[in-house]
Amino acid sequence: MRRIPLLILLCTSIQIILVAALTGPAAAAQATKPVARQADNATLGKAILTNTRGRTLYSLSAETKGRFICTGACASTWRPLTVPTGVKPTGPVKLGTIERSDGKTQVTFKGRPLYSFSGDSKAGDVNGEGIKDVGTWHAAVTGKAAPQPEPQPQPEPPYPY
Repeated sequence: MRRIPLLILLCTSIQIILVAALTGPAAAAQATKPVARQADNATLGKAILTNTRGRTLYSLSAETKGRFICTGACASTWRPLTVPTGVKPTGPVKLGTIERSDGKTQVTFKGRPLYSFSGDSKAGDVNGEGIKDVGTWHAAVTGKAAPQPEPQPQPEPPYPY
């Protein structure tokens, strides 16, 4: 009879150890997803954020402190950069998330929600820069663009004729 309680105690201890192992730091690790890159933009002369396909990412100056203005039809022109719930976005700079009113999780940079612009047709376009609406749209700037090297002077030919 004494062996049965010991066996139950042993099984319970193993269960506790297994539960602790499964709910520790490894289980708490959040999934991550690369969503942004940094690119030097010659038009702006600045380093900006782009999505993984090279399209410029923008923010709206009036969207601060969790306030969303770009909803409904606006969100079809200015496409929110979203990630699945529980996924941490990664990129060349620190990114965050905020929940939209539609329940989607939108990526943020410096607290501002990020969008791509439907008027940009290829990587490097910044057609949305400076558009005024209920605020002003700006590319998400991460810094100054890398300086372009000066062209090297070409030697003159020894016989100009």
